[in-house]
Amino acid sequence: MKLEAVKKELEAWGELIITTNAGDEYEIHLGDTRFDLEGRVITLKTPEADYVIDGDAVENIKKHYGHRL
Repeated sequence: MKLEAVKKELEAWGELIITTNAGDEYEIHLGDTRFDLEGRVITLKTPEADYVIDGDAVENIKKHYGHRL
């Protein structure tokens, strides 16, 4: 999946769960995720670490719905 498609879906939905071709899953949000279209990477900032993800290695997107906890 192209990096631009992931960016577009996140901007439209606000929160996504992405899976990379390595099988890694990340929950990304508008507020903690940056896209580098030139470098082709997604940067996810979390309290525990900053993750730099190959933007073109995203295999699928899951649109996450809000729910009561």
